[in-house]
Amino acid sequence: MEAGAGLVAGSHNRNELVLIRGHEDHKPARALSGQVCEICGDEVGRTVDGDLFVACNECGFPVCRPCYEYERREGTQNCPQCKTRYKRLKGSPRVEGDEDEEDIDDLEHEFNIDDDKQLQQHGALQNSHITEAMLHGRMSYGRASEDGGEGNNTPMVGIPPIITGNRSMPVSGEFPMSAGYGHGDFSSSMHKRIHPYPMSEPGSAKWGDEKKEVSWKERMDDWKSKQGIYGAADPDDMDADVPLNDEARQPLSRKVSIASSKVNPYRMVIILRLFVLCVFLRYRILNPVPEAIPLWLTSIVCEIWFAVSWILDQFPKWYPIDRETYLDRLSLRYEREGEPSMLSPVDLFVSTVDPLKEPPLVTANTVLSILAVDYPVDKVSCYVSDDGASMLSFESLSETAEFARKWVPFCKKFNIEPRAPEFYFSRKVDYLKDKVQPTFVQERRAMKREYEEFKVRINALVSKAQKVPEEGWIMKDGTPWPGNNTRDHPGMIQVFLGHSGGLDTEGNELPRLVYVSREKRPGFQHHKKAGAMNALIRVSAVLTNAPFMLNLDCDHYINNSKAIRESMCFLMDPQVGRKVCYVQFPQRFDGIDAHDRYANRNTVFFDINMKGLDGIQGPVYVGTGCVFRRQALYGYNPPSGPKRPKMVTCDCCPCFGRKKRKGGKDGLPEGVADGGMDGDKEQMMSQMNFEKRFGQSAAFVTSTFMEEGGVPPSSSPAALLKEAIHVISCGYEDKTDWGLELGWIYGSITEDILTGFKMHCRGWRSIYCMPKLAAFKGSAPINLSDRLNQVLRWALGSVEIFFSRHSPLLYGYKGGNLKWLERFAYINTTIYPFTSLPLLAYCTLPAVCLLTGKFIMPPVSAEQLASFPHLSSFPPKSTGSNV
Repeated sequence: MEAGAGLVAGSHNRNELVLIRGHEDHKPARALSGQVCEICGDEVGRTVDGDLFVACNECGFPVCRPCYEYERREGTQNCPQCKTRYKRLKGSPRVEGDEDEEDIDDLEHEFNIDDDKQLQQHGALQNSHITEAMLHGRMSYGRASEDGGEGNNTPMVGIPPIITGNRSMPVSGEFPMSAGYGHGDFSSSMHKRIHPYPMSEPGSAKWGDEKKEVSWKERMDDWKSKQGIYGAADPDDMDADVPLNDEARQPLSRKVSIASSKVNPYRMVIILRLFVLCVFLRYRILNPVPEAIPLWLTSIVCEIWFAVSWILDQFPKWYPIDRETYLDRLSLRYEREGEPSMLSPVDLFVSTVDPLKEPPLVTANTVLSILAVDYPVDKVSCYVSDDGASMLSFESLSETAEFARKWVPFCKKFNIEPRAPEFYFSRKVDYLKDKVQPTFVQERRAMKREYEEFKVRINALVSKAQKVPEEGWIMKDGTPWPGNNTRDHPGMIQVFLGHSGGLDTEGNELPRLVYVSREKRPGFQHHKKAGAMNALIRVSAVLTNAPFMLNLDCDHYINNSKAIRESMCFLMDPQVGRKVCYVQFPQRFDGIDAHDRYANRNTVFFDINMKGLDGIQGPVYVGTGCVFRRQALYGYNPPSGPKRPKMVTCDCCPCFGRKKRKGGKDGLPEGVADGGMDGDKEQMMSQMNFEKRFGQSAAFVTSTFMEEGGVPPSSSPAALLKEAIHVISCGYEDKTDWGLELGWIYGSITEDILTGFKMHCRGWRSIYCMPKLAAFKGSAPINLSDRLNQVLRWALGSVEIFFSRHSPLLYGYKGGNLKWLERFAYINTTIYPFTSLPLLAYCTLPAVCLLTGKFIMPPVSAEQLASFPHLSSFPPKSTGSNV
């Protein structure tokens, strides 16, 4: 496997995939009779008879045997140059279509297993030689130097049309000789096909069409037969013979009710206020003011609106609860001494758009806190979504990956908190507390100096990015940056760290770090943050497929390194975890003044309202700091628990009870309808078109059936890479359920509310986790204009939801899975912006009354005053005046 790697840029719709190599030296092709494979760049090789291997007898296009076999097995089975169908050569296994070739007689090698094995091993080495370098390598290039270095002097030749954006056919000799880019004998190591994928005419089927003649049911049946190999084993079943100790058998979390001495007085006050409110509204409605009917009616409408809004806000707080987690029990159950960790893998998502508005140093601190989290490194994968395709974000992430090799071992060696360097070094606390290692002070000083140098490098990149060159950004190898046009660029993927992407300074493995920029083309709807998050769901499912996902904004770093373990205490709890769709953490902020003049802390919402919702069906999703169950985002229903058997009637006598049906729900067999998540999948397999629901990616659809996550071990890096580029293409979501039933839901700029609402309507519940040490911290608006813009955006998003088909007033009644108090909370989140209208009208009424001499309250007579003895001592006013 090569140590160097490159940025992968590709477009599924345009049938293009290119590997851009960075500081890699230009390696001369090893000559073998002057023939080099124009697909992978290796020697063509010889046949068993010693002759030069020729794949196509029509044009003699040089292709090595592994690429020839791959093209016949996985591609279009045609020569990339002359488009003639490849004929079966001696020693090659049969593929579909060979039956028509009667002139081939190779019974000697038809069932030669040894030859097949050797060929497969050779092909595996050939593919991994190129593709694993991309999947697991690291990137170490950036812009071309400004001092006239090698990067600027490199001639701009050999640039494929995917980089330049030129869709016309290249002139002969203009581009390097690779599959589909031209003709000639020029071979470049700067731009090389990752794998031999088929060439197709414009408008033809997509590359890697995955043999659409095979039905989805057959694919799923094949997957189910191999599920015992691919799927992860249940931790409870793996060691059934090894008894757990008593502590490990205990629940991983528990619900703590609020003390009745605190809750009951609050409930009594709510009931008292409700009684007074009813009496007041009854009096106001039954005593109109004939002289000022318009003013009276306006005040009545406003008061009723205020009453309804108050009820919707108060009653979801009726059952507040707290929760406790037991991290020691989690370790005892899933991290036994001398055995591999059985904690579930987690994919972490960080989203960013404009590095000039979202400083790269802030994003770098978020990524560093993720890479240093207290969790097994082989279970953590960090995906950074650059929705602006900015070269500044890409280079900053490359610098961050280099600095992480020093920062991560320092954090874990001395167990520091927080693990974002900017906030760790700026804390005004005694950093020597509880530190006993003699070398701590010296290493801390050295690390602080390393971080300051890292900041200078990031600041230099930001300074360069202030002025964009006329020709666009150029990488150090002379290649134009693929994202120069932010509205028209290919999808890009780069793996910086991981299994084979280099070790830290102490020789330990680092978590995987992946840069992702989805494809964007004019005429396609991209759906802003929600679309970027859905792209991350798909690409992570193809590459790592962790069963749980944590999403963070670029300005929210991990303040508590055990935050993921806190969430696993709920999600991996065998008693309550299977019905939990997500675990939401409260938002905490840095840099807020002591008086919190802009109300950034939202104390009432995060410390009171969310606890109340946790006692009903769970808190709402607030957009960041949330750990999701992947299956819940795929639109599956929660597993159904054991139900008490119901009374049934027989056909011979009219007894009480429900009539027994031959089938289960919706006419399906009982085992399918009541089988929980498995039954839900079986129902979808029999009744739904997977391509329409999940998109046309067989690898991704297969991953959706792996509840415990994981990637099939038989998947090659080349196939995973091709699928990863496929699922982030701009047209992948067309005519699918993405954004409608799957993933982050489209239709509002506050997509977080919609996404959580859809999962709660399916019957899932969520958990609110408040550890003593805040799990995440972020940056809050520090001026009034930013705060007002933020509040305005939230209000507009709520209004969009209210008028959409997902309005909590009308949606989600079928099935009865959403509890009424939970519905009240969602209704309140969508109607609160409208409260500004009656509030404005009510505040205007006193001025109108003073100007017109008409008032909204009826006159009070002497008889009415007599009914109140404590007011009888005051003389009544004349009947012509109002009180």
